[in-house]
Amino acid sequence: MKILVPVKRVVDANVKVRVKADGSAVELANVKMAMNPFDEIAVEEAIRLKEAGKAEEIIVVSIGPQQAQETLRTALAMGADRAILVKTDEQTEPLGVAKVLKGVVDAEQPGLVILGKQAIDDDSNQTGQMLAALLGWAQGTFASKVVIDGDKAKVTREVDGGLQTVELKMPAIVTADLRLNQPRYASLPNIMKAKKKQLDEKSPADYGADVKPRLKVIKTEEPSGRKAGVKVKSVAELVDKLKNEAGVL
Repeated sequence: MKILVPVKRVVDANVKVRVKADGSAVELANVKMAMNPFDEIAVEEAIRLKEAGKAEEIIVVSIGPQQAQETLRTALAMGADRAILVKTDEQTEPLGVAKVLKGVVDAEQPGLVILGKQAIDDDSNQTGQMLAALLGWAQGTFASKVVIDGDKAKVTREVDGGLQTVELKMPAIVTADLRLNQPRYASLPNIMKAKKKQLDEKSPADYGADVKPRLKVIKTEEPSGRKAGVKVKSVAELVDKLKNEAGVL
């Protein structure tokens, strides 16, 4: 079985994001970029499934600029077998990404697609669900545990009321949540080996997809600073402030 893992290049989670002076977008010049953390978890899960003998090949794919090669090389260094860069300088949106991924799935015929539940830059949480709809495949979202048994996958997913386990008939789509695993660090020998692994460059047109943005960003601004708190002397004063000042009661 092949496992396909889409990964996205985003601003490093440890970097403080700043808005451009003209308010048009987030400042990306000279900013450290990295693999989306949820996608990193997805890569790790694919590697563990391969190590358990449930898969023969792991393919990672990224849709973005030339620099996304670095993100793919990171996944290859972790243990993926080969990579595909679908090169575009357009600002990608979930539907466009899902359409490209459908083309990749049609070409590669994986038995399982694992991707992060959302990207930390736009927080859309839509790509996995849209891809499942386009393919007509079963889906298990917000996965905290994945067990493959023959042609079925048992996915334990996090829901508001606790945990829910669903059984999916493969091929299927799984989106990874934080508690699925702890991603490994790539060793130096594996980083060197990753440079020799296959990395193919494609375009959205190769998969019959259009990634042209359908949304227009009107304005981007930083959130307002948090106001200082106040001390109250009694419960009655607290209730009065919540009711008459905050307007939450």
